[in-house]
Amino acid sequence: MPESMVEVAKVTKVYQRGRQKIEVLHGLDLDIPKGDFVALMGPSGSGKTTLLNLIGGLDQPTSGEVRVGGSRIDQLGSGELARWRAHNVGFVFQFYNLMPVLTAERNVELPLLLTKLSSAQRRKNVAVALEVVGLADRAKHKPRELSGGQEQRVAIARALVSDPQLLVCDEPTGDLDRKTADEILGLLQVLNREHGKTIVIVTHDPKAAEFARRILHLEKGQLLEQARAA
Repeated sequence: MPESMVEVAKVTKVYQRGRQKIEVLHGLDLDIPKGDFVALMGPSGSGKTTLLNLIGGLDQPTSGEVRVGGSRIDQLGSGELARWRAHNVGFVFQFYNLMPVLTAERNVELPLLLTKLSSAQRRKNVAVALEVVGLADRAKHKPRELSGGQEQRVAIARALVSDPQLLVCDEPTGDLDRKTADEILGLLQVLNREHGKTIVIVTHDPKAAEFARRILHLEKGQLLEQARAA
């Protein structure tokens, strides 16, 4: 059996809205081996992004256990969790969240400012990340000088720059045309197959999900059948 990267056990997530309690996840179990590429699909409100946020340490469960890379992240305090995220997870979102006044290389460097790396080592890591996503020649360009696909590549380089083993992606191609989306998804496949990154994406797009190794369906806070991608 491959070693697990993500283990979710009997996880529930309840949100309080006024006097109303809304249970989004219901005793959910999930195992994602190291080196897997998983697409989470399901209707709006099914709990996909909630589950992704728990895996990435952006939120904590109401009950149950979440282990990532062997660490019980559901037991970490907010400060510990922030430090854990900085070293262990890369995040890619639908909207690139780039700083418009900064160049591509400076945007990519931002997560490293939370580390103790020297400026020389930060520059080296940034150069490697931009090279991996095919944007070494755009390092000095600002977001307004880049296409949408290039902006998302910068965002992926930023997610990679601390060399995390896990990438979590929330609708990473939702704002892109089909051709550009397929290029970004192809890049994620390369990061999975050639660089050994474990990847979890949330998507509404069946064509995007086909790039993954596995497709998991959520409905009303529970996992349904686990389909194998083609």
